[in-house]
Amino acid sequence: MPQAAAVAEPTTATPGSDFAPLLRSARDQGLLERRTGRYVLGIAANLLALAAVVAGLVLVGDSWWALALALPLTVLWARTAFVGHDAGHAQITGDRRVSLVISLVHSNLLLGMNQAWWNDKHVRHHANPNHIDKDPDVGVGALVWTRKQAEQREGFARWLTRNQARLFFPMLLLEGIALKISGFQYLRRQPVRARVAEGSLLVVHLVGYFAFLLAVMSPGKAAVFALVHHALFGLHLGMAFAPNHKGMEMPDPDGERWGHLRRQVVTSRNVRGGLLTDWFLGGLNYQIEHHLFPSMARPNLRLVQPLVRAHCEEQGLPYTETGLIDSYRQALTHMHDVGAPLRADGTGRSDRGWPA
Repeated sequence: MPQAAAVAEPTTATPGSDFAPLLRSARDQGLLERRTGRYVLGIAANLLALAAVVAGLVLVGDSWWALALALPLTVLWARTAFVGHDAGHAQITGDRRVSLVISLVHSNLLLGMNQAWWNDKHVRHHANPNHIDKDPDVGVGALVWTRKQAEQREGFARWLTRNQARLFFPMLLLEGIALKISGFQYLRRQPVRARVAEGSLLVVHLVGYFAFLLAVMSPGKAAVFALVHHALFGLHLGMAFAPNHKGMEMPDPDGERWGHLRRQVVTSRNVRGGLLTDWFLGGLNYQIEHHLFPSMARPNLRLVQPLVRAHCEEQGLPYTETGLIDSYRQALTHMHDVGAPLRADGTGRSDRGWPA
């Protein structure tokens, strides 16, 4: 069976480090203890809700009204993705095998996303967030995150970079499909045993997903439903992850290596809000706390926040927190500024404002 790749915060800290007192305070208050019972209830509720949507699709049948159920299915798929994310971080249980099973069921089977691909990418991101050479989330792809990356773009990619802020949300509509493709591509890098186990679940998901749609609606409606569903899913996940780091400080690859506290705090942004925001963003709105304590149970992130904020103030570290809409504005502003040199006219002036 493939091994889970969990991301855990340091259980010990170098004596005298600026993270040690915070770690000690969190442990003394019991905030590093897992909330397995809470997760069991949440997982059960999510699975029952998924079953209800599936039943709804059967009842609606071959009707365009079925498209209305793509939205609740999208929201519940995002909850499913958040469970897979938390299992990969060992937040639900300390048993690696149980965590792996939860990841495989929620990611590979229910979503068609390769959990091994996600965890490999996510582990590297957590180790060095916003590090241009080490964080895959700020590597060159469809989007770029620094002006140096932008300067190297050619052809269509150059046009894309010039307009990437405007195109960001539309491009997220493709992310749901891209996640599946990346997962299948990653199978080639996995050991044979893991490739067979995880690949089989990905195939079962795809066959089951389309077989079900074709059983309850015509091929045309099934195709439209699948496209709308995956477009909304990609948009939802992108809206949950985009506010977290984009536009935040990026460490100098050739500069001093930061300690755990600074490396995680100054590169992350929190999104303030109530229970609805917590639910919609899957707890990732407490991004600073999550990066400092990756294996901390999601319900405890809100509880540790006052400790983290006070400790950052004592250490003279900026603790960034903003509203949801403003977090998107900041991220889009950064993407727009990255493409500014490519929009320069003959005088050397560039369009830096966002929106233009």
